Amino acid sequence: MAVAPRTRAVVLGLAQQRWVSRFITRHGLRLGARRFVAGERLEDGLAVVARLNREGIEATLDYLGESVQEEAQARAAAQVYLQVVEAIAERNLRSHISLKPSQLGLDLDRELALELVGAIVARAEARGTFVRLDMEDSSRTQRTLDLFAALRQRWENVGIVIQAALRRSEADLEALARMGANVRLCKGAYLEPPEVAFPRKEDVDANYTKLLRGYLASGNYLAVATHDDRMIEAAKRAAAELGIGRDRFEFQMLYGIRPQAQRRLVAEGYRVRVYVPFGTEWYPYFTRRLAERPANLLFLLANLVRR
Repeated sequence: MAVAPRTRAVVLGLAQQRWVSRFITRHGLRLGARRFVAGERLEDGLAVVARLNREGIEATLDYLGESVQEEAQARAAAQVYLQVVEAIAERNLRSHISLKPSQLGLDLDRELALELVGAIVARAEARGTFVRLDMEDSSRTQRTLDLFAALRQRWENVGIVIQAALRRSEADLEALARMGANVRLCKGAYLEPPEVAFPRKEDVDANYTKLLRGYLASGNYLAVATHDDRMIEAAKRAAAELGIGRDRFEFQMLYGIRPQAQRRLVAEGYRVRVYVPFGTEWYPYFTRRLAERPANLLFLLANLVRR
């Protein structure tokens, strides 16, 4: 069950309070953030990926961080990602990487982001892995798509994310289909104004179902990113009706959320990939997870009571 938009707004607003962020940042990993975040070190993320691989589940590693303020921060993040690429290859892990363009300097300078992300994609190509550009809030949607288009002119081992909550997404997917893009389709975890995004959950769900069917029909690779059983079943039905093989799509879920459903899909013969975040800048990611589902928020509150 998803959190109602008003409740989600309250949770995200509360998370911006300085005393809340200080408390959770200090105690969060012990209070339950480790359910959703592998840890603060690269080794933590690699250990989780290795365990998932042993269970037949593939992964995507993400070094947490977003919206850097200085070029030096962007370059430092790029160096970590290059280390991630090398570690995946050296350990023969079945893992992609995901990155947020704002962490690699998109808000500072487009050419800087193109340089840094391009270097990561090039190294990943040489080492046989894949890079996914995460989609952030709507203020960065077009810039992220433009960055992806520039990268896609040189490399094929790069993909993008589209959010079903955004009204523009159908048109964006049509353009991406013409490019032959590998797309991850998610619902979207950011608070957006109603003129930009569908405010009602049922409308987001309906758009998600429509978009996933349309992109499967295009013949391009689709990552169905959802924990919603109805969306999972909709993807299965659409693939079967359209004659889409299981090698042309996969299910993606977040680390710590519905692990039994992940294993069940693997047992049914579907490809499953789990998004595994690590790093010290885990607070924004963690608060978005709390705001998404009541079960996540209750998990934190239960740990607070037990503390």
